[in-house]
Amino acid sequence: MKRRRLYGRHRLSRDAERLAWLAQGLADSGSRLEDVWLDAEMSALIEKLLKAADEDALNQALDRLRETNSRAYDELADLIEAACEVGHGQDSSYLLVALPVLAWSRYAIPTQSIAKPVLDALRAQLCAHVLGAEAQVCFADYLFSPDQLPQGYADTWAFADTLWQAAATGKDLKIDSRQLPESQMFVSDVRYLVAAVQVPSGRPVFRWNEVEGGRAAALVNWREQGGPNFQSLLTGCSYEVLTPDAYFAAWRHADQETRPFALKAAVSYLQNLFELPANRLRAIAAPYYEHGLEEWRISFLRVGSDEVVHGVTWPLLGDDDENTDLGGEIEALLKSTGIGEVLILNTRMPVEYCDDCGAPLFPSPDGENVHAELPEELQDAPPAQLH
Repeated sequence: MKRRRLYGRHRLSRDAERLAWLAQGLADSGSRLEDVWLDAEMSALIEKLLKAADEDALNQALDRLRETNSRAYDELADLIEAACEVGHGQDSSYLLVALPVLAWSRYAIPTQSIAKPVLDALRAQLCAHVLGAEAQVCFADYLFSPDQLPQGYADTWAFADTLWQAAATGKDLKIDSRQLPESQMFVSDVRYLVAAVQVPSGRPVFRWNEVEGGRAAALVNWREQGGPNFQSLLTGCSYEVLTPDAYFAAWRHADQETRPFALKAAVSYLQNLFELPANRLRAIAAPYYEHGLEEWRISFLRVGSDEVVHGVTWPLLGDDDENTDLGGEIEALLKSTGIGEVLILNTRMPVEYCDDCGAPLFPSPDGENVHAELPEELQDAPPAQLH
């Protein structure tokens, strides 16, 4: 999801204060009985705030706990996510599930409505290889870009609730594409199919929750049997399907997998664009700082030229920080593609963007920030940045 804005140390709302206090109590709890009571109190308050679309109270509590109590922050974040992606009927439970697909192309990566025959084929393979034996699934009938999915907790809950209502009637949810924002143009990006999975209360949701089930086997089978069904949706793209999972878990996993995928895609894209072997390309990677380390940026050039023709950003995720050997990881990934040269700069580069178009600037061989520019004869190609 998009980064939340930070609220600093000003006074929290009454609901945010109580939510933070309850989360701290849960983090310090010494018994399961306390856990049950605190869970119930927090869940009721979170549900009230989600229904009221009070995003600020949720984010204020999270931001306060991020600064003061990391364990309580994790407890609260887990319960907010659960409230957004889990629903309950009379005899059934619902889980909001995302099916991520990584893709790259010289052309625009599609976002589009999905015809019922394609949804039915995906449904059959999802039930056969990923979901529990008693699970039923209904889809939102659209292939979303990250920009088109709900961008906050309250909006995610509202979207999930609409999808659960459709699932309760056994129907897929019709998405009006005219109401969706336009997608940003990247050469490499992720696409999402979103579903509501319904199971009888107390029954397994996923195949790996059952005896003899496993995530690795489910992914292999999903890629082999479910993957080809995305071909008609991603015309002109090279793509890789990831494991379907609970909405937020799938989102985080896709964020992790997007980084190495983008680097490999960049090399393939430039080979295709310039009709060059990988060993005729080179890359420069550098860490970028604002208040602290924010991200790594990677420039791509042709061997024998100092013109930066392409750029990839590598954002920090999870526990990444200045002590994480991201430079070594990036270098190893690039070398595995057969690229000719890789230079890792030790310079602390400033986070800067183009004043005219807002695109990030990338490191030059001299350690300066420059715009990634394709040669004039290739100016009609997609933007020279990979997501």
